[in-house]
Order: sequence, then C-alpha cells, then structure tokens
Amino acid sequence: MSILVILALLAIGWAVLTSGQLPNPFRTRSCQGRQWRRTFPSASKKQIREFLSVFMSAFAFRETDMLKLRPDDQLLSIYRALYPSKWLADAMEFETLADDLRSRFGVVLDDIWDERMTLGALFSYVQQAERPAAAH
Repeated sequence: MSILVILALLAIGWAVLTSGQLPNPFRTRSCQGRQWRRTFPSASKKQIREFLSVFMSAFAFRETDMLKLRPDDQLLSIYRALYPSKWLADAMEFETLADDLRSRFGVVLDDIWDERMTLGALFSYVQQAERPAAAH
C-alpha cells in the first residue's frame, strides 16, 4: 500500500473520530453558563441555549458542548481553530449560520458582520431582533 493511501486513510479516520467536537482550547473548558448569565442577566437560560444551539448546529458541533463557549469568544477564532490551515476546505459554516440566523431570529449576518464579532455580540443582535416580536 502506498504511503499516500495510508495517509489518506489516517486523515479520514481522524476526521471521523473528531467530527462534531469543538476544537481546542474550547473543548477542554468547563461549563461557561454562569458567564453567559452574568453577561446577559435579562436573557433566559432557554434563550441562551437556543442561540447556542443554532450556532452549534451551523458548525456541526455537539450540542452537549454548547456551554463550553463564552460570550467573548470571537466567531473567527472558533472558525480558525476548526480550520487552522487556509488550505483546508470548510463546510460552509458561516453560510449555514447566516441562513439559520435569518430564518430563526430574523438577523442578517451580512448586515452586522465584523471580523472581531463575538458570540456575545451576535447574541445581543438576536436579543434586539426578538424584542419587537415579544412586544406583540
């Protein structure tokens, strides 16, 4: 068997084993739920979890790890930890996230995008978009 075939099989095996996992250093964190509640005291646990669930789904991460993410985690930092090499093709996570944010919360990611955007900043936009709907 050629070395290229062996390397390809190892790469596929590694991808299967790590699929759905948050990349390090996020994966090794303890629960950050208290940080979310401190940052967003008026948001319910359900709202926070629903938002994080949308994010986790778009990035194909396990929902059981959603509270390992913090409000100050930058979206691009998470993406770059998932794809450390610019030569790796992604799975269109940001496109999926944009579609999900628009359909679920009415938030247009292109309109608010900033390269330094954090999960907390994005959640703030979601909260603002939901406020008028809650008033009706």
